[in-house]
Amino acid sequence: MGDNKNLFIALGLALLVMIGYDKLYLQPKMEAAQRELEAQDALKKADATGDALSTASPAPADDLAIAPHDDLGTAAAAPATKAVAALPDAGSVKIETPELKGSLSLRGARFDDLVLVKHSVSLEDDRPVRLLTPLADERSYFVRFGWAARGKDAGYVPGDQTVWTADNATLTPDTPVTLSWTNEAGVRFTQKIEVDKEFMFKVTQSVTNSSGEALDLAPYGLINRDGQVKTEGLYILHEGPLGVFNGTLEEKSYSDLEDDGNFETSSKGGWLGITDKYWMTVLIPDQNAELSRARFVRQATGGMLRHRVDYVESWQAVAAGSSREDVTHFYAGAKIVSAIDDYETRLDIPLFDRAIDWGWFYWLTRPIFKGLHYLFELTGNFGIAILVMTVLIKLALFPLANKSYVSMSHMKMVQPKIKALQERHKDDKARLQQEMMELYKKEKINPLAGCLPVLVQIPIFFSLYKVLYVTIEMRHQPFFGWVQDLSAPDHFTPVNLFGLIPWDPPAMIAIGVWPILMGLTMWLQQKMNPQTGMDPTQAKVMMFLPIIFTFMLAQFAAGLVIYWTWNSLLSVAQQWVIMRREEARVARSSKA
Repeated sequence: MGDNKNLFIALGLALLVMIGYDKLYLQPKMEAAQRELEAQDALKKADATGDALSTASPAPADDLAIAPHDDLGTAAAAPATKAVAALPDAGSVKIETPELKGSLSLRGARFDDLVLVKHSVSLEDDRPVRLLTPLADERSYFVRFGWAARGKDAGYVPGDQTVWTADNATLTPDTPVTLSWTNEAGVRFTQKIEVDKEFMFKVTQSVTNSSGEALDLAPYGLINRDGQVKTEGLYILHEGPLGVFNGTLEEKSYSDLEDDGNFETSSKGGWLGITDKYWMTVLIPDQNAELSRARFVRQATGGMLRHRVDYVESWQAVAAGSSREDVTHFYAGAKIVSAIDDYETRLDIPLFDRAIDWGWFYWLTRPIFKGLHYLFELTGNFGIAILVMTVLIKLALFPLANKSYVSMSHMKMVQPKIKALQERHKDDKARLQQEMMELYKKEKINPLAGCLPVLVQIPIFFSLYKVLYVTIEMRHQPFFGWVQDLSAPDHFTPVNLFGLIPWDPPAMIAIGVWPILMGLTMWLQQKMNPQTGMDPTQAKVMMFLPIIFTFMLAQFAAGLVIYWTWNSLLSVAQQWVIMRREEARVARSSKA
């Protein structure tokens, strides 16, 4: 009976993993690829029929990026279009920091050119990762700040076509830049832009009202991203718009906006932005500011797809002869945990660490990351850190595992008695179960004990998977030998004789060395477990489980497979020692 339960639990776990792999990995990836193809076909069709994006600004009533009230009318700055990109170059301000390099366009005061100098596209492609892209590109990605004015036309406030003047040619952590522009009524607008040595910009917008009349103004900020966004396509990873409003995290994927429509809310303080797997752009208004509207917007117009995140604060009265100031922070860069945690504390940004998708087991995933990072600082290698942490986890779970292995050892030693009972009561199943339960009680055997360590390991397994998959600290981190990226699958496979044959086999059969080792350790551990009461069909199913898991986990991060292999080896060693100890104890007892 106990073995049947163990079998059903093992089969259930295997089925759960297989279903999860299909639902969370294969299907989303196929759907994302299909959406990408459909979007590309739509754009090609639009280009072929001349249905390109209109060169005129969209109608304000239909496409306001920042209007806080229905009566704002044409006073809102209309979203930038490709027509703006065709205007003469107005110059730019260079951006140079230890982490970032790019420029700020003086036309529209757009942050539209930014690369991450310390992060390469891949191990094979050492070009720096591009985060922001100019408006002329079909996949433009930019950030802009400004003001809306109630009861005034669009030209009264600076917009996407406004040409600003700068007091400095280069923005660095030591040299801020101030942009300025004055309208025909004598109202002066400035943007003082500062940047630190990591990824945080500070934008101080100010307006000086010399027009002779009172004004109602509302500061806004927006992130604009054009084109179909290529994502990992996994349910376990959020990519797309996200934000914290009134202390609540909101996440909307690109498909959510397509299926459910745009998202809109109001909030006091908070933050909002667009996240990729490893990179993000985030607007962080003053935490005491009232956001009358914050939105996640998807637009598909004339063959052009656009995603936008924007907010606008409530109206602010600026009396004649007075001035007003508004401060916003803007994060653009890699999602480095230490940097995000530091900003969350220093700037009092609510739930800013949730910009990293820690998953359902947040309470476990974060400690595992911190432990791994600490061990990495001690050892200098994340692979070694994983091995050491596995030992620490085994020590923490030692009492539970010890009881389990003792019970399994007793189970194995009473197999002759169990077989005798099965033979004696082969025609009376009820009596057989009753006799076996009496035997378990007498021998102090818990038939479910073998499953408890596995059940405890499941949240640890998924938490470590999250850490390896979503944290940039693990990206491109080598172990030893052929494993040069712990966050990527191990495809050093005997299928092509470890690269000697010039053939790139399909991922499904490109089983690497570490997944093979994992399968072998799983098979060895299975052989050490008692298998009493198992009919031939059950035995064959159990025999194939290591093979099934080998193929499934072959597509997971190498660091996760290394963890599972090392964990299995430690379990085998622990189980072997306990079994030898129990056998010796029983032998001494029998002699006595």
